[in-house]
Amino acid sequence: MQPIFDFFFEQYYGYRTLFIILEIIAVIFGFLSVWFSKQENILVYPTGIISTLIFVYLLWQWGLLGDMMINAYYFAMSIYGWYIWTRKVDAIHFTPVTTMTKKEHLNAVWLFLGTLLFVYGVYNYFDKWTDWTAYLDTFTTAIFFVGMFLMAKKKLENWIFWIIGDLISVPLYFYKGLTLTSFQYFLFTIIAFYGYFAWKKSLNKNLQTV
Repeated sequence: MQPIFDFFFEQYYGYRTLFIILEIIAVIFGFLSVWFSKQENILVYPTGIISTLIFVYLLWQWGLLGDMMINAYYFAMSIYGWYIWTRKVDAIHFTPVTTMTKKEHLNAVWLFLGTLLFVYGVYNYFDKWTDWTAYLDTFTTAIFFVGMFLMAKKKLENWIFWIIGDLISVPLYFYKGLTLTSFQYFLFTIIAFYGYFAWKKSLNKNLQTV
């Protein structure tokens, strides 16, 4: 049992207790945020804000700039998404789940490419191209930027980006020594699959009532 425990959590032996506690809290609120997103519950945003604020602090302390920027962006988009989700499209209905238009597909491509260039520039400035994980960080940052933007707009396709990014993040965070965060992304992957089908059901229901 001890060798298995060491394999997953040995990296935490050198961490400050405060950092471990904060990561646990951030993981819990991150899980709640994704769960509420699946349910189309507005609580996705306050819980997400708490999680991202904690992760911004932790990732800055650990020097993981790409991951830190993802969470800083999440924080900003959570405020935007909170507004979009509570905005009524008529007297009684709030913003519904929809699919992406051709223009939104093009915007998503530009956002992805723009994020890649931005993160590349940041990593160059801070001389962070010291490990192969930096290249995956750049890629996942771009994926999650698009996913968060689409989620704020209540686009069904947001879940596809989350699934791809989450699948990459599970082994990536484990390699970085953040086992709890890696486990969080594993749970995120499962919820994202359920989220896609739940939102698709909601979309079909909205189409039938139009």
